[in-house]
Amino acid sequence: MTNQFRNRTDAGQQLAKRLSAYANRSDVLVLGLPRGGIPVAYEVAKALNAPLDLCLVRKLGVPDQPELAMGAIATGGVMVLNTEIVQSLNISKKAIRAVAVDEQQELQRREQAYRGSAELKHLGSYRPALDVVDRTLILVDDGIATGSTLRAAIAVLRQQHPAKIVVAVPVAPPSTCADLQQEVDEVVCCAMPQSLQSISLWYKDFTQTTDDEVRILLKRADHKQAVTSAN
Repeated sequence: MTNQFRNRTDAGQQLAKRLSAYANRSDVLVLGLPRGGIPVAYEVAKALNAPLDLCLVRKLGVPDQPELAMGAIATGGVMVLNTEIVQSLNISKKAIRAVAVDEQQELQRREQAYRGSAELKHLGSYRPALDVVDRTLILVDDGIATGSTLRAAIAVLRQQHPAKIVVAVPVAPPSTCADLQQEVDEVVCCAMPQSLQSISLWYKDFTQTTDDEVRILLKRADHKQAVTSAN
């Protein structure tokens, strides 16, 4: 069955229903993977009454086949490689390094685009990362194909000593979910097709999320949390 989700908002709302056990808990923090994971994560955070932040990770695409992930990088110098793809396509270390350098630049650009500049912190235009130590983290994306990007995110988060990591996605192959289950505390997924083909097939509207949309949703989530805390 394709087009199970109208759009990322609908996917987030459906996913949130499966995460109701985490609602209204002070230890829970929802983390979205930009860009496409943020609209999904926003709906999850809103339904669970939890803070929303982002986890910045960049896929490393195979040279000449950029949609095929050979690995991923994340802040803090973390790199996760899909050794099966690297070996089967005989990708050299030099080629991997070249892709990683380009993606590192995009990672830094997004860090500044979404969080602002630390130099302007005194002006209130900097959004620092939320503390994840001893928190229950719900890591959200709009779907999983190979899982390389999420594994890089998990590697980064593990270094920061959370109490628990839950991976939550609208759609992913059962084999990928089973593999990830070995790396995190829980995997929550709405649809697990044997033949995924493409994440976009499971959405009626899979329009690319923009930087502006990411910023707007993060600000909206921050405002909602501020109102909740004030009450």
